[in-house]
Amino acid sequence: MSYLIKPTGYKSLLNLSQTELGIKAIKDFFQQNLSSELRLRRVTAPLFVLKGMGINDDLNGVERAVTFPIKDLGDAKAEIVHSLAKWKRLTLADYQIEEGYGIYTDMNAIRSDEELDNLHSLYVDQWDWERVMKPEERTVDFLKEIVERIYAAMVRTEYLVYEMFPAIKPQLPQKIYFIHSEELLQRYPDLTAKEREDAITREYGAVFIIGIGAKLSNGEKHDGRAPDYDDWSTPTPDGHVGLNGDLLVWNSVLGHALELSSMGIRVDREALLRQLAITNTEDRKELFFHKRLLEGELPQSIGGGIGQSRLCMFYLRKAHIGEIQSSIWPETMRKEAREAGIYLI
Repeated sequence: MSYLIKPTGYKSLLNLSQTELGIKAIKDFFQQNLSSELRLRRVTAPLFVLKGMGINDDLNGVERAVTFPIKDLGDAKAEIVHSLAKWKRLTLADYQIEEGYGIYTDMNAIRSDEELDNLHSLYVDQWDWERVMKPEERTVDFLKEIVERIYAAMVRTEYLVYEMFPAIKPQLPQKIYFIHSEELLQRYPDLTAKEREDAITREYGAVFIIGIGAKLSNGEKHDGRAPDYDDWSTPTPDGHVGLNGDLLVWNSVLGHALELSSMGIRVDREALLRQLAITNTEDRKELFFHKRLLEGELPQSIGGGIGQSRLCMFYLRKAHIGEIQSSIWPETMRKEAREAGIYLI
């Protein structure tokens, strides 16, 4: 069901022309900085993949992919990608990328099961990136190092926006705060997962929550994660589990946390087998992607996605992702948004 947050007294700080200029400047500057920080080269990515090969991202495992038949392949089904988490790892192997280097791409997707609101659209655009790592780098410290590099690019980009549009004052703190999802639960035991995200992000401005996908001490997951890309079940020295997480910033326009990136160290053979068993999805071992991983043909890697429209929405202080991208919205939402001073493209 669609839902609209209407900030009291909202008025965009930029007109349509300024907004478009800002979007282009942000995208150009940020991806260049991301590439430099992580040593990534740009590659071309697919919009769709063949169904039944295990390449498409399963997200939480319940979202349906948009499918269509291919006439010249005997009506074999293709799926619009949800993200490129698995495809990127195959590409690292095929391109024989060296340790310490990686790839990034512009990923466009359609998520028809998305519940539409200020942050969620049918159309998804993000920078998907993946980098080859050494087996000994499967640590929380290495995960944090990569997060800090990405966050440094975000801070620099916010200052670029301020130079272009002085009315938009920088808000990001210089350092990002790290916390494990179990620690977050212990800090706010009476709040829901989303309320805990709001509370911690309001306090620190920018937060990386480690450990997304495994059950916490209350028997619930902080959030869902598919079993076959991020490693969310490996025990860590601090007594928790998980080598993945979400990067959130405080959205002062909406008064909520805003997730900008989901990322993590990817499953190795042991983690994949463990997580397939935990989620009762061991039949996936026979799929193309999973076979290659289990047979040792894919490199160890770390990777993630960074929402392009969400990033622009945050920097340009917009109240709705539809002020950044063109998509389909319920007519009732468009009408309500107009009345609240929010003009959807």
